[in-house]
Amino acid sequence: MNNHQVLFLSHGGGPMPLLGDKTHVEMVECLKSIAQKISKPSAILVISAHWEESVATITAGSNPSLIYDYYGFPEESYQIEYPCLGAPELAEKIHRQLASAGINANLDKERGFDHGVFIPLKIMFPDADVPCVQLSLINNLDPEAHIKMGECIQGLDYDNLLVIGSGFSFHNMKAFFTADTHDSRLKNSSFESWLLDTLSSQRIDEKERRQRLVSWTNAPAARFCHPREEHLLPLHVCYGVAQTECSEYFQLKILNKESSMYLWS
Repeated sequence: MNNHQVLFLSHGGGPMPLLGDKTHVEMVECLKSIAQKISKPSAILVISAHWEESVATITAGSNPSLIYDYYGFPEESYQIEYPCLGAPELAEKIHRQLASAGINANLDKERGFDHGVFIPLKIMFPDADVPCVQLSLINNLDPEAHIKMGECIQGLDYDNLLVIGSGFSFHNMKAFFTADTHDSRLKNSSFESWLLDTLSSQRIDEKERRQRLVSWTNAPAARFCHPREEHLLPLHVCYGVAQTECSEYFQLKILNKESSMYLWS
């Protein structure tokens, strides 16, 4: 088995982590501390919540541009730079690996990196000196398919690869912008407790852990915390790669919501 380093991170709201927003201070500090814990990777594969395609698609350009896929922020947030290189050879390896498992996949030499990639990477690896590839979600949003995608990547022969799932453990847009109530806080914490137990508990065998993630909508307050699951599914890919309980977890508040991140190292 290839022991890739794997991290699921909660990436916050658009460019706000880089704009000094107070509700993202814990997130920025957490990502910086994780970057210190892990060995510096030779390349990074990011699965972001902000790219969906009908089949798994991999960025294959040498010098990807940035996609400022957020709206209504200060001008400076559209001037952010993150000039890391792409990794076309890695992209082709991933493409072949997915195809060998019967997973339809495409290479895209034109697409750049969305904010689910460059915002957290700019915090963790500010020198932009690690080449990066992005892998899309599949737009059927099927949890089983995304775990299988991760299981396939697990077998990728590549030294010192860091796989990052960039999503958000809580992602109810309406709830971010309405007043907290006792009920909303309870729903937020109930789902977080379930997620933490699912990913960190040593009492659960891998068959059960996998099944919990496949049937995640049965979790407490699942659809309140994720009315649409695109911010959770990068975690399913991460679990597919790791296939074990996390080695470390991080509990924090982002945008005033209980959130979490998970590391397999």
